[in-house]
Amino acid sequence: MIKIENLCKFFETNGRKTWAVKNVNLHIKQGEIFGIIGSSGAGKSTLIRCINRLEEADSGNIFIEGENIYSLNKKDLRYKRKNMGMIFQHFNLLSQKTVYENIAFPLEIKGISKSEIKDKVETLLDYVELADKKDAYPSQLSGGQKQRVSIARALANEPKILLSDEATSALDPKTTKSILELLKQIRNEFGLTIVLITHEMEVVKDICDKVAIMENGEIIEVNTPIELFKNPKTKTAQSFINSLKTTVEGEYINPKEFKGKVIRLSFLGESAKEPIVSKMIKNFDIEANILSGNINELVSTSVGHLIIELLGEDNEINKAINYLKIQNVNVEVI
Repeated sequence: MIKIENLCKFFETNGRKTWAVKNVNLHIKQGEIFGIIGSSGAGKSTLIRCINRLEEADSGNIFIEGENIYSLNKKDLRYKRKNMGMIFQHFNLLSQKTVYENIAFPLEIKGISKSEIKDKVETLLDYVELADKKDAYPSQLSGGQKQRVSIARALANEPKILLSDEATSALDPKTTKSILELLKQIRNEFGLTIVLITHEMEVVKDICDKVAIMENGEIIEVNTPIELFKNPKTKTAQSFINSLKTTVEGEYINPKEFKGKVIRLSFLGESAKEPIVSKMIKNFDIEANILSGNINELVSTSVGHLIIELLGEDNEINKAINYLKIQNVNVEVI
């Protein structure tokens, strides 16, 4: 659906180049919710704006449905953009227009008849549960309601792709969850491909099928949320996982402070809720001290983490570790 090849974008200040996007390569599949997470200044906003050419890349290519958008002239680009909706952190609503008028605006530009516009806008208002707010102005709405208007407006042209630029970062946790549920519903019902950027791991955990970690303009890791939680390959990925309130505490446990062997366990799916450790203790002549643990609910499954200390003879400890691996538990000796 979206293929990004060797994309580069830099800004020049006082003769000095600063790379916002550097040699980025990504493949985003049809119907996927693809998250790009990174800290402030990582380059993620610039990257997502390159997808619809709100920002012009300095080199590289972006193919959408096999067509290189960087080969399009202005007229063809305008046509291609009709297949791409976009929602923003600060909503970008027209303050002097009502909710109805904001949603109708892109349809008016398209030249659709008033009766068609009325039918479409009212359908979208029902869909985002704002039918009773159609005559309200943005200043009269909550943050969550404003974002729902923004989403309805983005859907007005029936796009195939929805780009989300930090769409939930200005919202409280409860409202964020409702917006994410709406985005998930949109993907499931309309088959949209959604590309979202965020600095919040909660967003990735709750909605994304795949996630890319971005740092200093580069993509440093790409994986499913499940694999990312089970086995993060970079310090940045681990840092984002640690940012979750429910994540394992004590990631910086010093194993030298303990007499036994300290291991980190990762459980997936139903095994995250099974008493595997207690069964291990019964089967082998060892003791186990649980140092920290948690369960994270991801899009379609659960991932559990435990850090434990194993005490006993080396032979028994090794047998216990092998037992855990047979039970499909990922084991890492710290």
